[in-house]
Amino acid sequence: MTARPLVTVQSLSGENSTVTLPYVLVSPVRSDVVHQVFKNMNKNHRQAYAATPMQGHDYSAISWGTGRAVSRIPRIQGSGTHRSGQGAFGNMCRGGRMFGITKTYRKWHRKIAKGQRRYAVCSALAATAIAPLVMARGHSVNKIAEVPLVIADADLKITKTKEAVALLQAINAFDDVQRVKDSRSIRRGTGKARNRRYVQRLGPLIVHTQNSTDNITLAFRNIPGVDLVNVTRLNLLQLAPGGHLGRFVIWTESAFKALDGVFGTRTTASTQKTGFKPPRAIMTNADLQRIINSSEVQSVLRAKGPTKQRKKIQKKNPLTNFGARVKLNPFALTVKRRAILQQAKGKTARKSTFKASREGFLALLNEPAVAPLRGEAEYPTKY
Repeated sequence: MTARPLVTVQSLSGENSTVTLPYVLVSPVRSDVVHQVFKNMNKNHRQAYAATPMQGHDYSAISWGTGRAVSRIPRIQGSGTHRSGQGAFGNMCRGGRMFGITKTYRKWHRKIAKGQRRYAVCSALAATAIAPLVMARGHSVNKIAEVPLVIADADLKITKTKEAVALLQAINAFDDVQRVKDSRSIRRGTGKARNRRYVQRLGPLIVHTQNSTDNITLAFRNIPGVDLVNVTRLNLLQLAPGGHLGRFVIWTESAFKALDGVFGTRTTASTQKTGFKPPRAIMTNADLQRIINSSEVQSVLRAKGPTKQRKKIQKKNPLTNFGARVKLNPFALTVKRRAILQQAKGKTARKSTFKASREGFLALLNEPAVAPLRGEAEYPTKY
């Protein structure tokens, strides 16, 4: 886009100023990339765990073998107790090992391409500047001046938590903190007994340019749900918790102005990431239907012609349909013609042969009969 909008820098003194929207905040929002990168990145702080290799094998057990009408599972040795003779070791047995015992050399961590990580961070940052996405994530931002929310550096020279609370109330951002406080509840499940008893929602993320030991960090760190991060160390796990876009971000004026240097612009590369520029959207206006139906596009299109109904062509079997076979193999016509001629030739030969044999039979049949001469031996004169 040729010109980026201006963002108002909120000041408690009433002397508001404006600053240009950083180029990274107009990056394309790709929820699929953010979700995939977050899913892999969230696995990289896991600690390995495994069951002991001797799990379920703390018994003296041996199989009884065959011939006793019982399964061949190992059984507890000894006598005089209910435990003797019971199955052991197997995952189906009481007190046995688990199936597929876990190992510490499982693949715990995931490698993520640097380009995908940066693309996901840019998309998450762009989503923080879209008010509907911030509200859809559940943040209470109905009363703030605008999104993104930028605060003047002069108002952040505070050291006490009560001063930080007063600042959040002045910019109407404390409603989101109150939402976090109201959401605090006891965790469901066994985790409540494992040093993670309570759960609560996440509140605003404050992006600054100071060190972790400076006053702004000391002032805001004890407020429930509020996270702080340096603009040079923006993390996808904080910008899109759970892989869901639209975290409510409060920017300091210096951090907001530093975004173009950290991520670069359309024409200049980043000063911290070598050769990197924020991703660009393929379309500056994603409303494709509005573009197609605009008068500029419709005026140069051809008039809509008559609709032609294409006749449904039935597919023919070349094994049974001779015409389809000729289309696939033109030589089939010659083969069939030769077969017909050969058949006619054989028929003529059969007719002539039959006629000759018939004529010979008729000639033999029409010959006059000659009575054989009979002698006296056959017809004696005397009886």
